[in-house]
Amino acid sequence: MNWMISANGKMYDHASSFATFGFIDWRQRANYSVGDVVFIYCTKPIKRVMYKCEIVECDKSFNECVDDSKFWLDVEEYRKSQQGKYARLILVEQVDSPYLDLKCLFDNGLKAAPQGPIKLSEKLYNYINKHFNDHYTNGFFQDVELTENYNEGHVIKTQVNRYERSSIARRRCIEHHGTACSICGMDFGEKYGELGEGFIHIHHLKPLHSIGKDYIVDYKNDLIPVCPNCHAMIHRIENVDSKTLEEIKLILKK
Repeated sequence: MNWMISANGKMYDHASSFATFGFIDWRQRANYSVGDVVFIYCTKPIKRVMYKCEIVECDKSFNECVDDSKFWLDVEEYRKSQQGKYARLILVEQVDSPYLDLKCLFDNGLKAAPQGPIKLSEKLYNYINKHFNDHYTNGFFQDVELTENYNEGHVIKTQVNRYERSSIARRRCIEHHGTACSICGMDFGEKYGELGEGFIHIHHLKPLHSIGKDYIVDYKNDLIPVCPNCHAMIHRIENVDSKTLEEIKLILKK
C-alpha cells in the first residue's frame, strides 16, 4: 500500500531527525503494513512532499521508540504523542522539488491537502515517485562545489548522508538564513521579481573533501546562502573560513 501523511515543521524537526537516525517512529494512525511506502507532505509554509519512507516496523509502543525528544519543537504536542502505537518509517529518499508542490499534487489526483493518512491512487503515486529525485531542483539552490570529485553518488549507500548535499539541507539553510546573499546582501527576488524568487547558491563552510562520509551537516552553521558572484570569489581563495568571509565583505565596502 502507498500512503501520504502530513508533517508540521513547527512541531517537529523532521529533517534533523532523519539526518540523525535515518528513520522516525511515527504515530500509527492507519492500518499500515511492513513494506508500505509513505510519502511525507510538509505543511505551511513549504506545502510540498519532501520525504519518501518505507515502513519497517508496526505496532510499537512508545517505550520501544527511539528517544527523539530533542527534535520536538512543541513540548505540549510531545507530551500528547506519548500514547498509542507507532510505526517506524525508514528514510528512503528526500527531495525538494517544485513539481511536488500542493498545486501539482492537486493537478494529479489529490483531492485535499493531507491531514491524516491518505491512500494514494496509482496515478498520484506514479506522479510523486517519478519526481522523487534532485534532478528537478536544478536552478533553484545550485552549488558550484558540485564537481566530478564530489558528486551526489559518493554518499548514495548512506541514507543519512544524503542530507549533506541534498535539497533538504539547502531548504533548511534557506529557512534559517533567508535568501539574501550572506556576503553582499543581494536578494534575487527583490532584484528580478518572480523570476528570481528563491534563487540563491549555497556555500559549504566546511569543504566536502575535508569531512568524513559519516558527518552530518549542520544547516545552521555549515551552510550559508551566497549569490553566484560572491560564491565564485569565495572559491578563488583557499582555506576559506569565517574570517575570510568578513574580508570579502570589507572588499565590497571599499
